[in-house]
Amino acid sequence: MKIKKLENMFENPILWICVAIVVIFCLSPILWQLLTSIKVNQDISAVPNVYFPTRITLKHYSELFSRRPFLFYILNSALVSIVSTLLCLAIGSPAAYSLARLRLPGEQIILTSVLIVTLFPYVLLFLGLLEIIRAIGLGNNYLALIIPYTAINLPLTILVMRSFFQQLPKDLEDAAKVDGYKTIPMLLNIVLPMTIPALITTGILTFIFAWNEYIFALTFITRESMKTIPVATAQLGSTTVFEIPYGAIAAATVLGTFPLVVLVLLFQRRIVQGLTAGAVKG
Repeated sequence: MKIKKLENMFENPILWICVAIVVIFCLSPILWQLLTSIKVNQDISAVPNVYFPTRITLKHYSELFSRRPFLFYILNSALVSIVSTLLCLAIGSPAAYSLARLRLPGEQIILTSVLIVTLFPYVLLFLGLLEIIRAIGLGNNYLALIIPYTAINLPLTILVMRSFFQQLPKDLEDAAKVDGYKTIPMLLNIVLPMTIPALITTGILTFIFAWNEYIFALTFITRESMKTIPVATAQLGSTTVFEIPYGAIAAATVLGTFPLVVLVLLFQRRIVQGLTAGAVKG
């Protein structure tokens, strides 16, 4: 069986060559950052470029934690991302279920409004949010990031979850109601466990946005111990004004990307199930 699969793979070598080229093209920036993070400064600044390190060093990684509170940056990003993701799922799932199952007045208007919000560039919301943060005194507070991240990702959560709820057979819910289930217990005990792929997919997309977001985190948080990874990476300094710490920046980029890569690899099967389940109506 395996031999037949290998024979089928090599029947069209041009296809596999094209796939290999695309994979190399997509992974080359990641590989370059990884190699830069373990190069010595002489190799980084060498002309012509030294593509593979002549000497391997972990100095750039150690300096991140010795010169800056990089562990706090990681924890800050994790806290903001996890809390905003959980809030999105907790608020967006019931809203999506209501739009999928209940006949609400003005349902199409609500869906259109949600869709329009997802198309808004986040930078257009920046000045308005800044004034609100100033007015209510949320500067240098984790809520200054958690609340906007939750609000911005709610439309995506609602649209994805609504599409998935529409694929579930309504007979299960009717049977649960016959057995005496109320709406909320039925949603928690029967419906939501069946939507785990969609929950994971939406949660990971929300988490990635919150983890990588830069503009809001740069402006709303100015206290050093509360900064997130993207802001801390962009503000990495060197011993002199004229030197750019490429090695330290590459190391920070690798550390900041590593949790996302692990998360996607762990849940890749669930992500594919979640994306495909809501794509077609059965």
